[in-house]
Amino acid sequence: MTGVQRRAQLLDVSRRLFAEKGFDGTSVEEIAARAEVSKPVVYEHFGGKEGVYAVVVDREIQALTGALTGALEGGGHPKVLVERTALALLSYIESNEDGFRILVRDSPVAQATGTFSSLIGDVATQVEHLLADQFKKQGLDPKTAPLYAQMLVGMVALTGQWWLDARRPGKADVAAHLVNLAWNGLLGLERRPTLTKLGTHEKRPERIGDRGIAKDAARAARAGTSAAEATPAPAPDEPTS
Repeated sequence: MTGVQRRAQLLDVSRRLFAEKGFDGTSVEEIAARAEVSKPVVYEHFGGKEGVYAVVVDREIQALTGALTGALEGGGHPKVLVERTALALLSYIESNEDGFRILVRDSPVAQATGTFSSLIGDVATQVEHLLADQFKKQGLDPKTAPLYAQMLVGMVALTGQWWLDARRPGKADVAAHLVNLAWNGLLGLERRPTLTKLGTHEKRPERIGDRGIAKDAARAARAGTSAAEATPAPAPDEPTS
């Protein structure tokens, strides 16, 4: 086995152990025993347990950051961006269960410090700019965008932690329900939400203000006024395919 192959083997072995037992519960002796090498080999490649742990965490952070950033940078309607970001996180969890366990052990979402919390904070900053643009279009205060960004990203991250062990329903259904709550709100929840499929003959996502306008129109009819008088804020742009 070459040096590069040995290093990769030690990283894979360490990743599984850190996922099973956490950093404190894992020893250099266990890493060496499971890799069927002597302890000095581990020290030679990484300098100790702290060194191998740092490399494992860094690789996972890069993989997850790349997935989430790619989802956000793809552009599109805000609802579709939320869907893509939720699916990106769930897909990462599905294919990198050990890696996500390590990140969550190191820094749960509810904890203010740590690698995973820092990553979620970075994602929230990106979402903040997207929300601020939409808030301006709707006549809402863009200064509240950071607050809503933390709410939205935190909801997705915590759901991801729960789904790590639950695994039911499937990731597409979980993402659809996440977007159902984030987009429609508790008052407008759909009974059987599905993810958006944009195409020539496919239904486009509702505009944020559609439900509110419909309710305003109903109230206006009862009060004998026009829907336009009852609806002060414009709806945002329609999503484009």
